Amino acid sequence: MSFSGYFTPEVWSYVIIPILIILARICDVSIGTMRIIFVSKGLKHTAPVLGFFEVLIWLLAIGQIMQNLTSVLNYIAYAIGFALGTFFGIQIEHKLAMGISMIRVITVKEASELIEKLRSNGLVVTSVDAEGNRGAVKVFFTIVNRKEQKPVLDLISQYNPNAFYTIEDIGFVHRSAIPATTQRRKLFKFLDLKRR
Repeated sequence: MSFSGYFTPEVWSYVIIPILIILARICDVSIGTMRIIFVSKGLKHTAPVLGFFEVLIWLLAIGQIMQNLTSVLNYIAYAIGFALGTFFGIQIEHKLAMGISMIRVITVKEASELIEKLRSNGLVVTSVDAEGNRGAVKVFFTIVNRKEQKPVLDLISQYNPNAFYTIEDIGFVHRSAIPATTQRRKLFKFLDLKRR
């Protein structure tokens, strides 16, 4: 049987078209997720380009649906592609780790050693004394690029494993608040080696 013999009308309708719809939906929903993230980050030139390709791919997928309205498989493929596209879009966003975050740490334990360690490695740390339900606490803040979150959290866990912390995305910060020092790069490389 020749290779072209596999592509019968039935195979095309019940296998190839649903697979193409799934792939198209994965692409356009992933791009759509990234477009929304870029809009929220203020990347006004990149977001429209992504929007163009998102709609173009979506039109190709919906066109196949409209040409084959009687096929339930196409509707299921459309839904599967949407779900997978959402998942992959989130994964891509995590890998890119774009933007800036504020890490807020609240600790009952004396945190001066941890704060000093963060500052000695080039991070800007602001600390204040506060009052919690159970008495005095120390609250401190630092702002980092999202790609640098994990090494900072590793330091917090190392020096104060019981600390309570939150992470918030920040839309804008004056760049001088995040010094790009050689010390910080050495810190993150050291922590990566230590984990291995």
